Amino acid sequence: MDLKLTGRTALVTGSSKGIGLAVAQWFAREGVNVCLVARSGDRLEKEGAAIAKETGVKVRTLAANLADAAARERVFQTFPDVDILVNNAGAIPGGSLDDVDEAAWRAGWDLKVYGYVGLTRLYLRMMRERKRGVIINIIGLGGERLDATYIAGAMGNAGLMAFTRAVGGRSTADGVRVVGVNPGPVLTDRVEVLGRKRAATQLGDENRWRESFAKMPYGRPASTDEIAATVVFLASDLSSYTSGTIVTIDGGIANSGGMP
Repeated sequence: MDLKLTGRTALVTGSSKGIGLAVAQWFAREGVNVCLVARSGDRLEKEGAAIAKETGVKVRTLAANLADAAARERVFQTFPDVDILVNNAGAIPGGSLDDVDEAAWRAGWDLKVYGYVGLTRLYLRMMRERKRGVIINIIGLGGERLDATYIAGAMGNAGLMAFTRAVGGRSTADGVRVVGVNPGPVLTDRVEVLGRKRAATQLGDENRWRESFAKMPYGRPASTDEIAATVVFLASDLSSYTSGTIVTIDGGIANSGGMP
């Protein structure tokens, strides 16, 4: 299917690996020029070069820690004219209220919650003036299935869901769409880290983390490609009446009584 995205420019944060990298690859295969931002500069350059070689699109990279407001401003000044912003950078620590201390909590929110809000503020202003643009926030199922053992993430993701709905409900007046995607479990490095922590707590052995897959829909987590395909479609004009909403990709977990 031709999504009619050729020639546009997308900025993807957290794009050196995982969902962000897959999103960047899918955009590039649709003829979209991509701007890649992540903290790991060397890996970012390597993946960016691979994307450029495979697809022939223009690829630009910038190493930046988006927990810092000055870094977010630098990203905007470096890539001031993009058609699509994908907020994806962030990793809120797992654990209960007793497990997550204030420093870890703040660090997780500075990157994901305030990082998303800050970049949205910068790019939405530009997109409003131009009367077009799309902002997609990659949030997470933790904002729907509230879990006391992921308390900082539950609060952060729920807040970003509210943020996306509120901003996207009004942005269409200026020709801008704002939507969210809530992935459930996805086979990334992050899922392994959280899975190992859960296995250590519940089973006494972090190496048994894959055992939880058996109860997942289809017996597995989602792939990064399954998330990326939806993101790219939502960014296209084929989804031009979609704003202020959250698309959940979890194999039905949210409506099955909880996480497996």
